[in-house]
Amino acid sequence: MGDAGGGFGLALPELRALMELRGSEALLRLQRDLGGVPGLCRRLRTSPTDGLSEGPPELERRRRTFGRNWIPPRRPKSFAALVWEALQDVTLVILEVAALVSLGLSFYAPPGAADEACGQASGGTEDEGEAEAGWIEGAAILLSVACVVLVTASNDWSKERQFRGLQSRLEREQRVAVLRGGHLAQVPVADLVVGDVVQVKYGDLLPADGVLIQGNDLKIDESALTGESDHVRKSLDKDPLLLSGTHVMEGSGRMVVTAVGVNSQSGIIFTLLGAAGDDEDDGRDKKGKAQDGAVDTPQPKGKRQDGAVAMEMQPLKSAEGGDTADGPGTRPRGGTKKEKSVLQAKLTQLAVQIGKAGLAMSAITVIILVLYFVIETFVVQGRPWLAECAPVYVQYWVKFFIIGVTVLVVAVPEGLPLAVTISLAYSVKKMMKDNNLVRHLDACETMGNATAICSDKTGTLTTNRMTVVQAYVGGSHFSRPPAAAALAPPTLDLLAQAIAINSAYTSKILPPEAPGALPRHVGNKTECALLGLALALGRDPEAERAQVPEEHLVKVFTFNSERKSMSTVTRRPGGGYRLLCKGASEMVLRRCTSMLDAGGAPRALAGPEREELVRRVVEPMAAGGLRTLALAFRDFPARPEPPWDDEAAVVGELTCIAIVGIEDPVRPEVPEAIRKCQRAGITVRMVTGDNLDTARAIAAKCGILPAGGGGDWLCLEGKDFNRRIRNDRGEVEQERLDKVWPKLRVLARSSPTDKHTLVKGIIDSTIGDQRQVVAVTGDGTNDGPALKKADVGFAMGIAGTDVAKEASDIILTDDNFSSIVKAVMWGRNVYDSIAKFLQFQLTVNVVAVIVAFTGACITQVSSPGQVGHGGMVIVAFTGACITQDSPLKAVQMLWVNLIMDTLASLALATEPPTEALLLRRPYGRDHPLVSGTMLRNILGHAAYQLLVIFTLLFAGEVLFDIDSGRAAPLHAPPSEHFTIIFNTFVLMQLFNELNARKLHGERNVFEGVCANPIFCAIVLGTFAVQVLIVQFGGKPFSCSPLSAEQWLWCLFVGVGELVWGQVLVCVPGGGRSAPGRAGSGRRAPATLTRPSWTRPSCAGGRCCGSGA
Repeated sequence: MGDAGGGFGLALPELRALMELRGSEALLRLQRDLGGVPGLCRRLRTSPTDGLSEGPPELERRRRTFGRNWIPPRRPKSFAALVWEALQDVTLVILEVAALVSLGLSFYAPPGAADEACGQASGGTEDEGEAEAGWIEGAAILLSVACVVLVTASNDWSKERQFRGLQSRLEREQRVAVLRGGHLAQVPVADLVVGDVVQVKYGDLLPADGVLIQGNDLKIDESALTGESDHVRKSLDKDPLLLSGTHVMEGSGRMVVTAVGVNSQSGIIFTLLGAAGDDEDDGRDKKGKAQDGAVDTPQPKGKRQDGAVAMEMQPLKSAEGGDTADGPGTRPRGGTKKEKSVLQAKLTQLAVQIGKAGLAMSAITVIILVLYFVIETFVVQGRPWLAECAPVYVQYWVKFFIIGVTVLVVAVPEGLPLAVTISLAYSVKKMMKDNNLVRHLDACETMGNATAICSDKTGTLTTNRMTVVQAYVGGSHFSRPPAAAALAPPTLDLLAQAIAINSAYTSKILPPEAPGALPRHVGNKTECALLGLALALGRDPEAERAQVPEEHLVKVFTFNSERKSMSTVTRRPGGGYRLLCKGASEMVLRRCTSMLDAGGAPRALAGPEREELVRRVVEPMAAGGLRTLALAFRDFPARPEPPWDDEAAVVGELTCIAIVGIEDPVRPEVPEAIRKCQRAGITVRMVTGDNLDTARAIAAKCGILPAGGGGDWLCLEGKDFNRRIRNDRGEVEQERLDKVWPKLRVLARSSPTDKHTLVKGIIDSTIGDQRQVVAVTGDGTNDGPALKKADVGFAMGIAGTDVAKEASDIILTDDNFSSIVKAVMWGRNVYDSIAKFLQFQLTVNVVAVIVAFTGACITQVSSPGQVGHGGMVIVAFTGACITQDSPLKAVQMLWVNLIMDTLASLALATEPPTEALLLRRPYGRDHPLVSGTMLRNILGHAAYQLLVIFTLLFAGEVLFDIDSGRAAPLHAPPSEHFTIIFNTFVLMQLFNELNARKLHGERNVFEGVCANPIFCAIVLGTFAVQVLIVQFGGKPFSCSPLSAEQWLWCLFVGVGELVWGQVLVCVPGGGRSAPGRAGSGRRAPATLTRPSWTRPSCAGGRCCGSGA
């Protein structure tokens, strides 16, 4: 790390030792040995007010001395390690063992004298050529296993890289406010150095260790490091040490950075954790990988931000921010945030069902083959059991076992994990362009099943560019911002002070970046609206702040969701103190006992007059959709000094200066986006901290509520909501909640606890046709629990705090509700793409299993020495039972496997979404993955393919007037007969891929095909390669060139798949495949947003239209 001191007054070990101390012990060391904060800053050659004033060479020297603010990422698994993990798959292990046994037995030749005694059973080894070629079966199985393993490992490797790419993008976007040369700058977290002065505020995730220089009511959640859930109050005289990876839950302040990167407290732990994790991973098996069809997504153990500085270590951090590593709230080590997603659960269920069916077919196949072999050899032929014949018998039993395993492998749609991964990865990449940064892959498809969205108002439904449009000052109501001349000078002075000083000093209005553009709002948008009013009144907020620097503030009660106000105490120039307060109108007016009159003098404000003021001023503003704030002040004498820690005593007996109405216009695209959600069967609810009238007005403008006020939808305040859902003991009852949430559309004046209670209640509810899938938006630190509880949590990329982003699944980079609608489209598209692939591959699997089963038995009946002939045609593509005389050779099998798995995955999993996806209801949690229509298509197309295959296999030589491939000698050249079978099978799959593009019985399978160039390229490319293989493949591909007439017949049978598909559309699908189409039939689209239990039944009840 460079020289010990590097020319500084402190060496790296000294700083590390300081940051390991806590409480009074740390304070004593700081004061006694370092001369307090000023002495520490001198030793680090930095200014507590201006920060560092050094150029890049000096900053680089600090990095060499104290380290960089970066923690090396955990070493990714090598390709060889991923190959080894893929080899652990149980099915592959069975195939590997079977192949090795088969290889070993193929090189064993029984004594010649025993040939006659062993009878027909040894027929397979009588031919010298066949004996020499016996190793091919085992080798081909190993080859197919190698292909599966390499594809799986490559897939995992690309997923790991993709996930790391997503993480690095998150890291690059993370910035922190730093004082350098007296100017505030937004610096990437990785560029922080020891000695930097960093501004911290509510919601921040601390990027490095530091010592507090100045703080305002600062409270930190240190549970990520210590496991203690209680918030720790930080102050210069009690506990000034701030640790990286902890959350600012309240207040603001400045700190000087003392340790970065691997030398910070979280860096030290994370380095140890990473080392332990590497050791642990070396010996860990990858259990059940991809067998359940779920996506195996690599998840980091912690969130790294700009070089992994602000670390949030999942093994140390509780899910709700409260428990230690072994506590009840801990996230599982694998990084999975919630239970399995909707699609994963359905895929797991489907895989279990398929596995059971395949296992049963496999067992029956083996039993039949073994029984027939035993009966034919020892009963019918009357052969005695001879010890020297045992290896021959074992050779056949191994072959039967391989056939049984083959049936099992054929039954499992092995391409499904690849399809899921490709679809998710493709969608995630495209969603970035639609302003959705996906943090957890499964959230992508879960969003497609969403039935409810609980959305914030400010910034999500509205533009978050706020402006003061009305004001009540000095007894007069101004319908537009007043001119300075209309206000008394004392009132103007107090108003300017209350706006400039009682706000975060990081909130500023900067000049426009381009001529004609709007001024730039930096920081809190509500405070920027008030600063804009001060500028309009001719007062400079920065000049007011210069008179009262932030470090001279006596006390700050920062805004939080409970107090819904902010108060700041300053010293008056003539002696004494002044408290400035701003906040929600009702909250602040309740504490006011007087109000400034037209001349700027206080006059008494009695209870009735206060209520009249609310009714006459506040409620009309709120009804117009304005956010109302009251500004007030109170003066204190110098002696006795008030008890500043007693907020209730200090923030009272206020004098109201003004009430302002702030407009936050609805985003122009939001009403249409909400209409799309409602048409898609998704209920949108607004959950906001604003008052009820404002929330109701904005909800009506957005379309969450009917414009005319009709219907029996509920609009409730938080206290009324709690009164309805809690019993006499204050406990939430699900039964009570179930009576409220279906009709609830607006929840105003809500706390984060209310939001979490609502989300949890909707998810846990069992009323209605299906269980709900809930998405939630949030931007504040206290939204974390609701974001984590939701099926999909959306954090605001611009206005969101680090805590909210960490708790979320998807980050909206533009803070726009319409981006959520795009996420719904992509989510539904993922679900449908995977269903399309399933429809395609299960068709092939059904054909393969039936042909494998019947073919093995028929072939055994024909001759027990020729297993692998005739009926095993389609089984060949699985690579499970490859023999030299099989109709499909090893290379052909690999090609068919490629078509079925990798190419079909790419073709069907990359379909772009269309608006039509929003014209149906969500599938929900309980809708089966394989619908009635899909089952009809799977069985129908399988029947067609089976008919064609068996016809060609047993009558092809007659139909085409060619030699039979079944009777060909062992080492004969490739036959036209089996080439036609191979060619026809491939062409049927190609045309069935077109059928698989439609899930709900649509007739036009070509609709939108040109919008997916990947699909077109794969289908045409596969056809071109198939032509080359058949015509020019020759012996390596075991193909005999076909004539033009034979090609036309193969194409005719392939195109028959499309014709047969049109016939199947006319067959009833056994149930409605799509869960209702919005706007179709006679039902009005609006009714689709109401579940059956929420039909309007209100006759004069408490509804949004009549007040709630």
